[in-house]
Amino acid sequence: MEEEYLNRIMKKEEEAGFIRCRDKIISLFLDGLIIKKRGKQEGSEPKILSGDERLSNNEVLRKIRIAMSYRDDDMIEILKFANFRVSKGELSALFRKPDHRSYKDCGDQLLRNFLQGMVKKYRTETNR
Repeated sequence: MEEEYLNRIMKKEEEAGFIRCRDKIISLFLDGLIIKKRGKQEGSEPKILSGDERLSNNEVLRKIRIAMSYRDDDMIEILKFANFRVSKGELSALFRKPDHRSYKDCGDQLLRNFLQGMVKKYRTETNR
């Protein structure tokens, strides 16, 4: 990855020069996080998205869950850090297969609050 691209995707949306991070890069990052935290899965290589493939919010949440070894209670606690309430049933619906009758799409707001909750939980006061 070129340093210029990395600097531009790390900017806030309102900053000059900001560009959105491609789904392929997000997927590779999350797969790398899984490998770092949990180890490489034997006989399986991370899937590299093609240019037109999209990574859903559900897949992002699932990859974070796998990497961090979160259970439902852990995820609910993290969402509480962001003052976002969700039940176990609503949470489990996010991890079902898309063709399951109880499947639910993960909205941008839920994912954003989950990431914000992780920041509040793991970032110390000195790092803020």
